[in-house]
Amino acid sequence: MPMPSSNREARLLRFGVFEVDLTAGELRKNGARIRLQEQPFQVLTALLQNAGQVVTRDELREKIWPADTFVDFDHSLNTAVNKIRESLGDSASSPRFVETLARRGYRFIASVDSVATATAQSASALDKGTRAGAPAPHGPDAASSSPDDALHSELHVPIPRRGLVRALFALIQVMYLIFYVSGLAHLHAVDRIASSFLPGWRALFIVGAVLVTGAVGIPLRFYLLSAVAFDFRKLGGTFGRLFPLVLALDQLWAIAPFLLLPQIGVGLAFAATAALLYVPFSERTLVRLAYREAGKLIFTGC
Repeated sequence: MPMPSSNREARLLRFGVFEVDLTAGELRKNGARIRLQEQPFQVLTALLQNAGQVVTRDELREKIWPADTFVDFDHSLNTAVNKIRESLGDSASSPRFVETLARRGYRFIASVDSVATATAQSASALDKGTRAGAPAPHGPDAASSSPDDALHSELHVPIPRRGLVRALFALIQVMYLIFYVSGLAHLHAVDRIASSFLPGWRALFIVGAVLVTGAVGIPLRFYLLSAVAFDFRKLGGTFGRLFPLVLALDQLWAIAPFLLLPQIGVGLAFAATAALLYVPFSERTLVRLAYREAGKLIFTGC
């Protein structure tokens, strides 16, 4: 079974918040060990070492179940894959890590990072420093000198806690819901303010835009809010398809601070608008952080 040289030589493989220590034979999540039996661990290792490639059932049989082993291979392999998915919080219907290819085998679809080179360099530097008489780092300093936490495969930032990311995304949806409800509740005030700057039909156009986009935006925000609250696993792909609509709505409502021009002045109105113009891209980044595998292909084209 072919293996990429980088993964074959690696002794520590990372994907998302997980890491597999091939030397210790351990699967860890955020540093905490996850119990995984020997055969499921061997199957996971084979998939990680061939990430992005199809590993056939026959290849797994030859590698993990020798010819003289008298077991129900199909049942054993299915059980091992199910235990892997249970440990990773994955599912066969909406895979983020292990994809099933019917009657062929399996493929590990998440990005896998090898940290063997970084670890070796760190150990070499530590050894040289110790030989030169410098004290070896320990305690909090030792932790800071270790390799960085796993990075997002596309955004190249440390992967944060999903709960925090989802909470920030939910707060943005609540903010826009408040905008929409407030705008519709004060539609007469919007008409009065718009008429003071734009005469005739232009002011009517502003009122109509607030009415239509508010009516469309409210169900959209409720959908996104409920999706992230219930941790809808396909939100990454769904948000990728909805992003053009979200972008149009958010860019239009970014000028909402100018409706408060008499109260906040021109400077604050421009500052608030500039901040709101960036919010839809922040939403997209948050979704990519929380649901990175599901929406990877769709967001690539955005």
